[in-house]
Amino acid sequence: RQQKWKSSVSTQAKMPPCDFVPEKYKSYPYERMQKIREQNISPSLRMYYKKPLLLHQGHMQWLFDYEGQRYLDLFAGIATVSVGHCHPKVTTAAQKQLARLWHTTNIYMHPSIQEYAEKLTSLLPDPLKVVYLTNSGSEANDLAMFMARLYTRNFDIISFRGAYHGGSPYTLGLTSIGLYKHGVANGFGCSTTMLPDVFRGPWGGSHCRDSPVQTVRKCSCSEGVCHANDQYIEQFKDTLNTSVPKTIAGFIAEPIQGVNGAVQYPRSFLKEAYQLVRERGGVCISDEVQTGFGRTGSHFWGFQTHDVVPDIVTAAKGIGNGFPMAAVVTTKEIASSLAQNLHFNTFGGSPLACVVGAAVLDAIEEDGLQKNSEDVGTYMLLELAKLRDKFEIVGDVRGKGLMIGVEMVTDKHSRHPLPAEEINQIWEDCKDMGVLIGRGGLYSQTFRIKPPMCITKKDADFAVEVFHSALQRHMERAA
Repeated sequence: RQQKWKSSVSTQAKMPPCDFVPEKYKSYPYERMQKIREQNISPSLRMYYKKPLLLHQGHMQWLFDYEGQRYLDLFAGIATVSVGHCHPKVTTAAQKQLARLWHTTNIYMHPSIQEYAEKLTSLLPDPLKVVYLTNSGSEANDLAMFMARLYTRNFDIISFRGAYHGGSPYTLGLTSIGLYKHGVANGFGCSTTMLPDVFRGPWGGSHCRDSPVQTVRKCSCSEGVCHANDQYIEQFKDTLNTSVPKTIAGFIAEPIQGVNGAVQYPRSFLKEAYQLVRERGGVCISDEVQTGFGRTGSHFWGFQTHDVVPDIVTAAKGIGNGFPMAAVVTTKEIASSLAQNLHFNTFGGSPLACVVGAAVLDAIEEDGLQKNSEDVGTYMLLELAKLRDKFEIVGDVRGKGLMIGVEMVTDKHSRHPLPAEEINQIWEDCKDMGVLIGRGGLYSQTFRIKPPMCITKKDADFAVEVFHSALQRHMERAA
């Protein structure tokens, strides 16, 4: 029996049915959970919503709280739950391996690390065929930086402003969002360059990005010419000529920025930038932590949408559907630079992680999730674009596949971020109507939509309708 939704917000949107019945919640009462959180869990782990959710169970695209309320999860544990919460195939594989072998060590062979390495690298183009497994995206990017420096014997690495590449002391130098910066020395040898953001940046037009939805900015470019791209490449050259030595270790970029709110660059930017970096002796790193594993729909990896082949690829999040694992995939030559001395990761490539990773790859293929990302994502982007055309405060809708950003503004002309208290209210209303959405952007002004890749068009209709109701309510409050 599906519990009737107790929404404090009236909406016509009807939540799609779900025949899954969650178990009864049996742990501590909500108030006690909150108290423990305050006393025993680090305050740096901030929570979403005025009354934080106490979640108890997940099933595919759905989450259930301690009272049995059901939510459509459009954030997927921050773009991590790729194939669906507790996907039966992945769960079964993990259970079998749990009973067989949890952990040994990489100094022996166990079947799953070889099986997984072969399976993962078969999905990448030559010469990206050597993998080093770690436990998180920060660890993977940390190692990619280390490898780039060892291999090139150079030190400086360039990243975009607005980038998020991790929170470890090493990767914090590449992460370029003020909220994540702590007042300690970091970023030695890391330089940031202007973000080629065609919506918020100084240049941008109506044909720049690889997305079904373009910006509302006007464009005077003729066919095959992108004025914005040329300007941003000039800025990149300026960074190369002023902020770094003649030879550099590398350049790292997300194919679509994640934490910054699904920011996209002009179509040919990365291709030109990669060439400039390689001329300086640097390697090109593609951070696929959020864009990998079919999420962009048209391709399995985000870098493929830019028609480039990086020298190093880092992957995490969706790689394990919520299991802590990550990977650095590179060439034989670059990998061998790390082998001159010892470098060891105790849990990286554990038997359990590799079995989970292999089951995730199988589920993506068997469930047709890359195609589903393309179909449902494109549909959702076009539906959200109708809301952009209807509401002045919806400044930009962008993305590819199921990696979507909706940037909120005071008005489309100024592009000023909508004040936090107004965004918070819209966001809370969506939650109260049963839809969980992420947040991102330098001012937390962008809604991030990155659901499990199993969501349906019916789910998308429900989500868009809920968002529409929340925007409508906002307009009524403002009036």
